[in-house]
Amino acid sequence: MGEQQQVKFPQEVVDEYAALGVDLPALFSAGHLGTRMGVQIIEASAERVVGTMPVEGNTQPYGLLHGGASAVLAETLGSVGSMLHGGSSKIAVGVDLNCTHHRGVRSGLVTGVATPVHRGRSTATYEIVITDEDGKRVCTARLTCLLRDVRPADAEIVRDAG
Repeated sequence: MGEQQQVKFPQEVVDEYAALGVDLPALFSAGHLGTRMGVQIIEASAERVVGTMPVEGNTQPYGLLHGGASAVLAETLGSVGSMLHGGSSKIAVGVDLNCTHHRGVRSGLVTGVATPVHRGRSTATYEIVITDEDGKRVCTARLTCLLRDVRPADAEIVRDAG
Protein backbone atom coordinates (compact mmCIF):
# COMPACT_ATOMS: atom_id res chain seq x y z
CA MET A 1 0.00 0.00 0.00
CA GLY A 2 1.23 3.48 -0.84
CA GLU A 3 3.68 2.60 -3.60
CA GLN A 4 3.64 5.25 -6.29
CA GLN A 5 2.82 4.03 -9.75
CA GLN A 6 3.73 5.86 -12.93
CA VAL A 7 1.69 9.07 -13.23
CA LYS A 8 0.61 10.22 -16.70
CA PHE A 9 1.68 13.84 -17.31
CA PRO A 10 1.30 15.98 -20.44
CA GLN A 11 4.59 15.91 -22.38
CA GLU A 12 5.09 19.69 -22.22
CA VAL A 13 4.94 19.51 -18.41
CA VAL A 14 7.44 16.64 -18.33
CA ASP A 15 9.79 18.67 -20.55
CA GLU A 16 9.44 21.85 -18.45
CA TYR A 17 10.37 20.12 -15.18
CA ALA A 18 13.02 17.86 -16.72
CA ALA A 19 14.85 21.00 -17.88
CA LEU A 20 14.98 22.03 -14.19
CA GLY A 21 16.23 18.59 -13.11
CA VAL A 22 13.02 17.87 -11.17
CA ASP A 23 11.49 14.40 -10.79
CA LEU A 24 7.77 14.99 -11.47
CA PRO A 25 6.42 11.84 -9.77
CA ALA A 26 8.30 12.73 -6.57
CA LEU A 27 7.25 16.39 -6.67
CA PHE A 28 3.61 15.79 -7.61
CA SER A 29 2.97 12.85 -5.31
CA ALA A 30 0.70 12.49 -2.33
CA GLY A 31 3.68 13.06 -0.01
CA HIS A 32 4.37 11.16 3.19
CA LEU A 33 0.80 11.41 4.49
CA GLY A 34 -0.68 10.25 1.21
CA THR A 35 1.79 7.37 1.06
CA ARG A 36 0.76 6.22 4.55
CA MET A 37 -2.88 6.40 3.45
CA GLY A 38 -2.30 4.55 0.17
CA VAL A 39 -3.11 7.47 -2.13
CA GLN A 40 -2.15 6.78 -5.75
CA ILE A 41 -2.13 9.54 -8.37
CA ILE A 42 -3.10 7.97 -11.68
CA GLU A 43 -3.36 10.91 -14.06
CA ALA A 44 -2.26 14.51 -13.67
CA SER A 45 -2.75 17.64 -15.75
CA ALA A 46 -4.02 21.14 -14.98
CA GLU A 47 -7.35 20.09 -16.55
CA ARG A 48 -7.87 16.83 -14.63
CA VAL A 49 -6.21 14.95 -11.78
CA VAL A 50 -7.29 11.41 -10.90
CA GLY A 51 -6.27 9.44 -7.83
CA THR A 52 -7.35 6.51 -5.70
CA MET A 53 -7.22 5.56 -2.04
CA PRO A 54 -8.14 2.33 -0.24
CA VAL A 55 -10.87 2.44 2.37
CA GLU A 56 -9.05 -0.17 4.48
CA GLY A 57 -6.72 1.55 6.93
CA ASN A 58 -8.53 4.88 6.48
CA THR A 59 -11.68 4.30 8.53
CA GLN A 60 -13.24 5.85 11.61
CA PRO A 61 -14.44 3.83 14.64
CA TYR A 62 -17.70 2.77 12.92
CA GLY A 63 -15.73 1.16 10.10
CA LEU A 64 -16.62 3.82 7.53
CA LEU A 65 -14.17 5.79 5.40
CA HIS A 66 -13.00 8.66 7.61
CA GLY A 67 -14.09 12.10 6.41
CA GLY A 68 -10.56 13.34 7.05
CA ALA A 69 -9.23 10.68 4.70
CA SER A 70 -11.54 11.96 1.97
CA ALA A 71 -10.23 15.47 2.72
CA VAL A 72 -6.63 14.27 2.33
CA LEU A 73 -7.43 12.71 -1.05
CA ALA A 74 -9.31 15.83 -2.17
CA GLU A 75 -6.60 18.27 -1.08
CA THR A 76 -3.90 16.15 -2.68
CA LEU A 77 -5.63 16.01 -6.05
CA GLY A 78 -6.66 19.69 -6.07
CA SER A 79 -3.16 20.75 -5.03
CA VAL A 80 -1.56 18.75 -7.83
CA GLY A 81 -3.90 20.39 -10.36
CA SER A 82 -3.13 23.83 -8.93
CA MET A 83 0.63 23.19 -9.03
CA LEU A 84 0.43 22.07 -12.64
CA HIS A 85 -1.67 25.11 -13.54
CA GLY A 86 0.80 27.44 -11.81
CA GLY A 87 3.80 25.86 -13.55
CA SER A 88 7.37 25.71 -12.37
CA SER A 89 7.50 29.41 -11.43
CA LYS A 90 4.68 29.14 -8.86
CA ILE A 91 4.03 27.32 -5.59
CA ALA A 92 0.44 26.25 -4.82
CA VAL A 93 -0.61 26.73 -1.19
CA GLY A 94 -4.05 25.55 -0.04
CA VAL A 95 -6.10 28.33 1.58
CA ASP A 96 -9.61 26.83 1.67
CA LEU A 97 -10.95 23.28 1.64
CA ASN A 98 -14.53 22.22 2.18
CA CYS A 99 -15.96 18.72 1.94
CA THR A 100 -19.50 17.43 1.87
CA HIS A 101 -19.79 13.73 2.71
CA HIS A 102 -22.71 12.04 0.93
CA ARG A 103 -22.49 8.36 1.84
CA GLY A 104 -20.44 5.93 3.85
CA VAL A 105 -18.06 3.37 2.39
CA ARG A 106 -16.78 0.32 4.28
CA SER A 107 -14.44 -1.37 1.78
CA GLY A 108 -12.78 -1.19 -1.58
CA LEU A 109 -11.14 1.72 -3.31
CA VAL A 110 -12.41 5.28 -3.70
CA THR A 111 -11.50 7.38 -6.73
CA GLY A 112 -11.19 11.16 -6.77
CA VAL A 113 -11.34 13.34 -9.87
CA ALA A 114 -10.29 16.99 -9.59
CA THR A 115 -11.39 19.44 -12.27
CA PRO A 116 -10.87 23.21 -12.34
CA VAL A 117 -13.57 25.65 -11.37
CA HIS A 118 -11.25 28.67 -11.70
CA ARG A 119 -7.64 28.96 -12.88
CA GLY A 120 -6.29 32.47 -12.48
CA ARG A 121 -2.93 34.16 -12.03
CA SER A 122 -3.00 34.18 -8.22
CA THR A 123 -5.52 31.48 -7.27
CA ALA A 124 -6.82 28.16 -8.56
CA THR A 125 -9.99 26.41 -7.40
CA TYR A 126 -10.76 22.75 -8.07
CA GLU A 127 -13.86 20.64 -7.49
CA ILE A 128 -13.02 17.12 -6.40
CA VAL A 129 -15.60 14.35 -6.72
CA ILE A 130 -14.86 11.15 -4.81
CA THR A 131 -16.78 8.00 -5.77
CA ASP A 132 -16.87 4.40 -4.61
CA GLU A 133 -16.23 1.35 -6.81
CA ASP A 134 -19.88 1.44 -7.98
CA GLY A 135 -19.48 5.02 -9.17
CA LYS A 136 -21.64 6.39 -6.34
CA ARG A 137 -20.63 9.80 -5.04
CA VAL A 138 -19.06 9.59 -1.58
CA CYS A 139 -17.80 13.15 -1.18
CA THR A 140 -17.76 16.46 -3.04
CA ALA A 141 -14.97 18.85 -2.13
CA ARG A 142 -13.69 22.23 -3.29
CA LEU A 143 -10.11 23.41 -2.81
CA THR A 144 -8.73 26.88 -3.44
CA CYS A 145 -4.98 27.36 -3.64
CA LEU A 146 -2.99 30.57 -3.61
CA LEU A 147 -0.42 30.62 -6.40
CA ARG A 148 2.65 32.53 -5.29
CA ASP A 149 6.00 33.06 -6.95
CA VAL A 150 8.77 30.60 -6.18
CA ARG A 151 11.24 32.11 -3.72
CA PRO A 152 14.94 31.10 -3.60
CA ALA A 153 14.31 28.82 -0.59
CA ASP A 154 11.37 27.20 -2.42
CA ALA A 155 13.53 26.43 -5.44
CA GLU A 156 15.91 24.44 -3.24
CA ILE A 157 13.02 22.41 -1.80
CA VAL A 158 11.60 21.75 -5.28
CA ARG A 159 15.00 20.60 -6.58
CA ASP A 160 15.56 18.41 -3.50
CA ALA A 161 12.15 16.73 -4.01
CA GLY A 162 13.35 15.45 -7.36
